[in-house]
Amino acid sequence: MGLEQFLLKFLSGTGFANFTIGHLAMICVGCIFIYLAIKKHYEPLLLVPIGFGILIANIPMPPGFALISEGFMNGTTGATSVMDYLYMGVIKGYYPPLIFMGIGALTDFSTLIANPKLVLLGAAAQLGIFATLAGALYLGFNPAEAGAIGIIGGADGPTSIFLASKLAPHLIAPVAIAAYSYMALVPVIQPPVMYLLTTKEERLMKMPPVRPASKLERILFPLVSFLICALIAPGAVMLLGMLFFGNLMKECGVTDRLANTAKSSFIDTVTILLGVSVGASASAELFLTATSLKIFGLGAASFAMATAAGVLFAKLMNVFAKEKINPLIGAAGVSAVPDSARVVQIVGAKEDPTNFLLMHAMGPNVAGVIGSGIAAGVLWSLLG
Repeated sequence: MGLEQFLLKFLSGTGFANFTIGHLAMICVGCIFIYLAIKKHYEPLLLVPIGFGILIANIPMPPGFALISEGFMNGTTGATSVMDYLYMGVIKGYYPPLIFMGIGALTDFSTLIANPKLVLLGAAAQLGIFATLAGALYLGFNPAEAGAIGIIGGADGPTSIFLASKLAPHLIAPVAIAAYSYMALVPVIQPPVMYLLTTKEERLMKMPPVRPASKLERILFPLVSFLICALIAPGAVMLLGMLFFGNLMKECGVTDRLANTAKSSFIDTVTILLGVSVGASASAELFLTATSLKIFGLGAASFAMATAAGVLFAKLMNVFAKEKINPLIGAAGVSAVPDSARVVQIVGAKEDPTNFLLMHAMGPNVAGVIGSGIAAGVLWSLLG
């Protein structure tokens, strides 16, 4: 091979030779994710790995090379690259239950235990899931695809990935990116809806202090809740089983080492692998399609609808309840833990800095996690 041929072959194999406007657009998306994570502190533990994974995915590869092989993504071939093996945890649904175990070890269910009626707010916010499912069917997706898209309305990234891996593996990349993107944008999406649906007097409402839950209650809660939820929706056994298992390790008092590992180094490791893998699947060729744009549009609408449903149901509860609740906490019924609860606190504090709603909002917030898990199990059993 002559020097000229060698140089031509080298140049034809560089990323510059195969670079397209689509690659540039996706690289900009990855940079925006990283900017939002660093500058705005929007879910940095998720957006930094996902954003950098998008950068990795959109470096054009020479002919014959592939970061994640298309055959592996559509199920026709086995894993052939390092990234294939990492992405296997996404497409096979390995990562979400492990993430849920860490979430369980991090979560305090005391507010929900002390005020069980708040579970209704978590259930009400799941309206976003079924409204999104209906919208997806209207836009021409088949029932299984609509179910995978609908779960975005639960504002729960791991659950979205888990259900998409079971119902529509070919949609995992756009579903996962949409779910995590809108989770990060909760502080942007939710407040306008909350202000629109509440009056100043409602936002100023104060709630009595949360009673402390006893140790026995905190130990029994994950055991009893798991049995009830699993019997209602057996398809949710893995997700909710790992969630409540992680919480039991936290509360029982004899497995502190296990709980500390689950909520720190373990969940951090899985989050890194999950984030980079999801980002690395978002190449311009696979992502910049009409299908992906429809999914993103449905995702934005679903978050707004879930927020509205939670707030309106809280107002409905006040019609019949003797002890009124601040309707803002209904917005925390989406399962973006703990960001939705923080948004409730921020909005309430803007009206009255002495109004502390965070602990109250954590009740429907963690109920939303349970609710989205049950919804995923039901959809899997009906559409799988």
